[in-house]
This record gives sequence, structure tokens and C-alpha cells, in this order.
Amino acid sequence: MAIRRLNHAVLYVRDVERSVVFYTEVLDFRVVKRGRAAAFLQAAESANDHDLGLFEIGVQAGPSAAGRDTVGLYHLAWSVRTLTDLAEYADRLRAVGALVGASDHTTTKALYAKDPDGLEFEVSWLVPLDKVTDQMRASAGTSPLDIDAEIARWGADSVGAI
Repeated sequence: MAIRRLNHAVLYVRDVERSVVFYTEVLDFRVVKRGRAAAFLQAAESANDHDLGLFEIGVQAGPSAAGRDTVGLYHLAWSVRTLTDLAEYADRLRAVGALVGASDHTTTKALYAKDPDGLEFEVSWLVPLDKVTDQMRASAGTSPLDIDAEIARWGADSVGAI
């Protein structure tokens, strides 16, 4: 018995339409099913029935206290195919004021952002497994991400690990 991967995530949001616009226009998800107060979205390269469910609970909902006053989920992470894709998402997230950080975790190059409800997520590119060395694993840490330097090192179109 073994879990293979995350199939989908479901988020409670204040305004489902606002969240649909964000996830489709900024992150390229597509709507696969809509209801009055719910939407099911699929990532651009996914074969899942859906990858993200959004359930509206209303504008009166307070912000998540997870990580501050309560336990809860910190963030979801989605992978992109290339560093070019990662750079494009950095530009998109920055343009809408959603980008809150960018980190180099040695084998993972990560952007951190918040959706319209302040829920944090990550968009990342993973170094191809055949390029990861024991030294990289041993020295894994966190430093500021320089996407241009990573493109120069790994190539703009190098396909990251899955």
C-alpha cells in the first residue's frame, strides 16, 4: 500500500468568481465544472478530473489563521515544466501583486504567492533527477532565487523533474 501523489486540493474562498478569475488568468487553470458557489479547475497539463476545487463561503469569512493561531495547511505547490515557465509565472504573479517570495532550495526553485483570499501557494521547478548530485542533496538549503542565473546554469527549456 502506498500513496502515489496528490490528486486534488479543495479551498474555501470568499468569492468563487474572483478566485476562478485569478487561477485561470494568472495560473492557466481551466474550469471543468461550475456550480453556483463552487468551481472545479484543472491545471493546463493535467489529466486529472480536476486539480483544484473552490467552494465559496462568502465575503464575511475571516482570513485563515493557520500558522499563526491555528494549525492548518501552509501551502500547495505546483510544478512547472521549464525555468522559462517559472520566469513567466514570476512576472504574472508580480504584475497582480501576488508574489511574496522566491527561494532557491538547491534542487527546487520556488516562487511563493498568495491568492485573492491570502492563501499561500508555491510554483516551482525541480532540478532534473539525473542532474541532482549527492553534494547538492547534502548542501540543500534556502537562498534567494535568481531565475536568470538558474536559466544560465540549467537552460531555459530544460524539463524539470516530476
